[in-house]
Amino acid sequence: MAQAIRQIKKEVPNQQEEQAQASAEIMKELTENKEAVMASIQLMKGLHEMGIYDALRGMLDNRTEVGAIAIQQMNQPMMHNVIKNGMNGVKFLGSLPSGDTEKLIGGIGLGLKKMSEAGQKGESQSLWKMRKKLGSPEMKASIAAMAAFMEGMGTAFAQSPHKEQDKKG
Repeated sequence: MAQAIRQIKKEVPNQQEEQAQASAEIMKELTENKEAVMASIQLMKGLHEMGIYDALRGMLDNRTEVGAIAIQQMNQPMMHNVIKNGMNGVKFLGSLPSGDTEKLIGGIGLGLKKMSEAGQKGESQSLWKMRKKLGSPEMKASIAAMAAFMEGMGTAFAQSPHKEQDKKG
């Protein structure tokens, strides 16, 4: 019959073996991701040449003073308005349907392109040419959109709490 196992030897790697294993794992990852590592090194080299690391090191060394200056700047009344306006801008963009926003930005881009082309051609616009353009479907659509925009903006202004304050003042 077999003898009973009375002792179990657990092999614990020594520090040198652990370091060798860690080095092997790191080298394996480096070789598998060579392109990413090389790109990261190039990026860090560029940042170093620009002096970004020196500036960051200086900011870290003087973090107490830098933090105090940042807080002083944040506590100025104009900064409160900047923060509020930024938050309102983000809320506004979040409230718009993405399809409408895309259409609006595309229309603005096309409008700026056409305006630039007309300016480069240097053609003089007679009243007769402008009147003919007003009859085009594109102009009618644009004018109708602007009229609806102005109507909505006017509705918001009419409901504005500032109007009630103006009456009191």
